[in-house]
Amino acid sequence: MTDLKKMYTTILGDHFPLDMTISFGEQTLIYRKRSWKLTQDDGSVEERGIRYGENPDQEAALYELVGGNLTLGDCRFIEPGHGLVSGIKAADMLQVGKHPSKINLTDIDNGLNIIKYLTGRSAAVILKHNNPCGAAYGNTLAEAFDRANRADRIAAFGGAVVLNRACDLATAELLSQNYLEVVCAPEFDSGALTILGRRKNLRVIRIARIDRLVDYAAFRFVDFKSLIDGGLVVQQSAVNSIAGAADLKPALTTFKGQEYRCQREPDAREIDDMIFGWAVEHGVTSNSVIYVKDGCTVGIGTGEQDRVGVAEIAVHKAYIKYADMLCFDTYGIPFAELLLAVERGKRAKSQREVIDARTQADRAGLPGSVMISDAFFPFRDGADVGIRQGVSAILQAGGSTRDFETIIACNEAQPQVAMKYTGQRSFKH
Repeated sequence: MTDLKKMYTTILGDHFPLDMTISFGEQTLIYRKRSWKLTQDDGSVEERGIRYGENPDQEAALYELVGGNLTLGDCRFIEPGHGLVSGIKAADMLQVGKHPSKINLTDIDNGLNIIKYLTGRSAAVILKHNNPCGAAYGNTLAEAFDRANRADRIAAFGGAVVLNRACDLATAELLSQNYLEVVCAPEFDSGALTILGRRKNLRVIRIARIDRLVDYAAFRFVDFKSLIDGGLVVQQSAVNSIAGAADLKPALTTFKGQEYRCQREPDAREIDDMIFGWAVEHGVTSNSVIYVKDGCTVGIGTGEQDRVGVAEIAVHKAYIKYADMLCFDTYGIPFAELLLAVERGKRAKSQREVIDARTQADRAGLPGSVMISDAFFPFRDGADVGIRQGVSAILQAGGSTRDFETIIACNEAQPQVAMKYTGQRSFKH
């Protein structure tokens, strides 16, 4: 009988070459395969590359750019010697836990891709399968992680956490109370590693350049997509152009000679949430719609084929996650566990009714939130989903021939909903 557990703990060797060279016309990029000499529990030292690919039967390798530079038009690309994930050294693996796999590294990478735009305050991003499941600012790093975790306790199980400040003792204590795959921070305060060591399989990785991520915000990298026939689609990576309120554009359009303008302007809190939400949206698989409030995600809808559907999914998820958070606060157990206990007669039905009633009364915390869409709304129905839940503002790309419908929806809402355009689409596939 196949040992399924062993399948996930086995380190798969690879046959990828030590060096890889890619030529763009007369320009040459040189890559070196990364491996690490790591001390095992028994004191032995082994040299290993990444654990395996997306699944245990897929060989994989990590390469770091070590030579050459690329210029395409006036686009600035990251130069050799600035590695983040590909530049992780053995000394940066402060606790190896289970050896990192491709998914662990890509989760870290997408966390950095988001958090590089969240530099002004303490911030935490939790990722699962290369999508954020919770992201938040906080007055302290511990508060930022706690808020991100409470935004989706369910998906955070087995997730990867990226922090933009040194991990202190209070944050380490909260992290240690969760089952996580990876924790990354620019540094770890004295004693933090001892606390995190309670989780023996946790990978603890120091990425010293996190505190300099703002330097990476304007740079692009070359994004490769391999096709089934061996071909490649090559593109420049996306760059978030919304850095502040001055980058937001008015919700204004003309249709059949008539001008339509959103009547209410967002207040300072809503603008802050727009900037925060667009940074998070930058790392969410499209089609996507997210809801944010007070610098924290409320509901995240990812990877759907239609915009109204993903807006509804984000609402549905917000209600599930909110009920779980209330249940944990009230009874100390996850909501799913409460449902099972009620079904088996081990908990009173009234306990579930308390959670359901409170979730419905609070509307999962959605009233007053800001709705973020990674592209325009082709019809008003997508925006109407959020408006029905009480969102106070919307941020979207704009540019639809039917933008006037969404503007009308915002102006008709009671109270009126503010809206801004980015003028930039943020698709990610």
